[in-house]
Amino acid sequence: MVDEIKSLEELNTVAEGVEAPVEATAEVAVVLPEPVRDELGRSYATGKRKDAVARVWIKPGSGKVTVNGKDMDAYFARPVLQMILRQPFQVAGVVDQFDVTATVKGGGLSGQAGAVKHGVSKALQIYEPSLRGALKAAGFLTRDSRVVERKKYGKRKARRSFQFSKR
Repeated sequence: MVDEIKSLEELNTVAEGVEAPVEATAEVAVVLPEPVRDELGRSYATGKRKDAVARVWIKPGSGKVTVNGKDMDAYFARPVLQMILRQPFQVAGVVDQFDVTATVKGGGLSGQAGAVKHGVSKALQIYEPSLRGALKAAGFLTRDSRVVERKKYGKRKARRSFQFSKR
């Protein structure tokens, strides 16, 4: 085995003295970053969506999700919003393995659910770097940059004009 990865030029100069052709084979080890955890064994990340900002802590547990001191079912009453929060765990294949504590401010319920989902995805990746591929492929690590377009002067809304009357 080659202890050092040599450039192709160095390998070619070594190969000139050898009768059989030498193929440039070098083992490349993928080094994952160390998991980041605090003294309580938690990983922290922030998630954003529209005007909502979520601060998320995850730790190993039974799958309990607490948002702003309330259970997920009480805070996000609509099943669609609860499904949004469960998506990162299903994609990563770690359903009911982590407890989530989140505080979220700003925006409405839909934006807050998206912010918690983004924060959970980032915290999962920080806690277990091997989950990054699945979360990235699902698009959960990318911040959704769509926000409400501002209202323009001379218009009723961002693009809607006032009613036009010919006469």
